[in-house]
Amino acid sequence: MRAARLIKMVLLLQSRPSMTAAELARELEVSERTITRDAQALSEAGVPVYADRGRAGGYRLIGGYRTRLTGLARGEAEALFLSGVPGALREMGLEDAASAARLKVSAALLPSLRDASKTAAQRFHLDAPNWWSEPKTPELLPALADAVWDDRRVTARYRKGAQEVERELEPYGLVLKAGVWYLCARIPDPGSFRVYRIDRFTTVDASADRFERDEEFDLPAFWEDQAERFARSILRAEVVVRLSPDGVRRLPYALADRVSTGEALERAGAPDEDGWVTVTVAVESEKVARTQLLSLGPEVEVLAPEGLRACFAEDAHRLAALYGT
Repeated sequence: MRAARLIKMVLLLQSRPSMTAAELARELEVSERTITRDAQALSEAGVPVYADRGRAGGYRLIGGYRTRLTGLARGEAEALFLSGVPGALREMGLEDAASAARLKVSAALLPSLRDASKTAAQRFHLDAPNWWSEPKTPELLPALADAVWDDRRVTARYRKGAQEVERELEPYGLVLKAGVWYLCARIPDPGSFRVYRIDRFTTVDASADRFERDEEFDLPAFWEDQAERFARSILRAEVVVRLSPDGVRRLPYALADRVSTGEALERAGAPDEDGWVTVTVAVESEKVARTQLLSLGPEVEVLAPEGLRACFAEDAHRLAALYGT
């Protein structure tokens, strides 16, 4: 375990000018004290690790030192071939580049590892879109992908409701969510980040000017935060329902936000004498809740708001008239 960590530490220092003890500890998931001991062990083994002291200090390799411990194990090689998403690469216009890169990696591997791409493909396949949907590749995706890779500003027109607006954008990253492509971009003035559905762009003109990327920007963290904010923002109403044991089990599948629904079920009180539980859940609107909760049939009773309860009573009467004898 320690040998693997020492090798990774050398490779990290080889790939960057310098790293602080805190940065190395975070990357290697150990304490800063362990980093100090590891640096001393590497130095004693002949690896020229130098520690700069002071606020701007850190660890670095001196003398242009390069390790040759870059051979891939089988598991690492197979993981490398899994890291690409063929469909997404094709839609971004990067299929040829990805294919060439895989060939070069395969050629550089030891003969015993050159079947890694085949064994990985036989064991894992990513099918990103939802069931019963046929997502279309946005026409302007390749142009935006080029701008993202080159850090080029773009002037874009975007459908916003019934209107079309023009934006000057600094495209930071692309996200593929359930078959839908999104662009995470910064608006230079006031410097805020926004998310755009790429299929709503009508024109994209890339500038010859490059923008200076904020190196602190973390695309996965930004997307996770935005996705959670969006999910919470659409839940503008609350309904109080009484659920049978089967209704409790099925409720998270009936409502859109399983996270908030799960939290609501955790807050629910003890079952009543019939084994039913009363729960207050957040929903997008009464209209949407009516459609979603009807899927639970007789396993749910709406208690509030009164208007929604009246709608369910009306639906129940109509169903009884339709199926009654």
